[in-house]
Amino acid sequence: MNPIQPWPRLRRGLEHDYRVIKVRQDVVADPRTGHEHPRVVIDSPDWVNIIAVTKDEQLVLIRQYRFGITETTLEIPGGMVEPGEDPAEAAARELEEETGYVPGRVVRLGQVHPNPAIQSNRCHSYLALDCVKAHEGRQDAGEDIAVELHPRSAVPQLILGGAISHSLVVVAFFLEHLNAGATSTR
Repeated sequence: MNPIQPWPRLRRGLEHDYRVIKVRQDVVADPRTGHEHPRVVIDSPDWVNIIAVTKDEQLVLIRQYRFGITETTLEIPGGMVEPGEDPAEAAARELEEETGYVPGRVVRLGQVHPNPAIQSNRCHSYLALDCVKAHEGRQDAGEDIAVELHPRSAVPQLILGGAISHSLVVVAFFLEHLNAGATSTR
């Protein structure tokens, strides 16, 4: 079996900057045949997601409108990592901005590539324990977020019943499940 080879970029396409993402179409060469193929690439900063849990085992969830599906979704807080920012700090910052909750401690759960076929970024997931409400939150311009508390024990029903359908949120809960031994000192 031959090892998979990188596809060399022959030409970098014109980049379209949409603030949160940059999109371009590059031309690459198939390493086996040399044939040229166009490939869309989406560059974006890394993202963070944070599963926030209060001292009484309530999940701090957010509901917001998502333009891609033209519906509201139930999610965990999250957002973009700013240039030079530590992802754990970004996760705590996004939690506080979106919900007004601050964590007692933050535990790293892992990271995934949201869609490596076309995206260059990573999504880092964290668990925030002993969260307390400090204020009403400071949402960014263009955000309209409602904060909801749900029992932590309801996660399987929320996911399986379709209330939580965002794939990166589901991944965060799966990473929490895989890390259960490491975070069991709640």
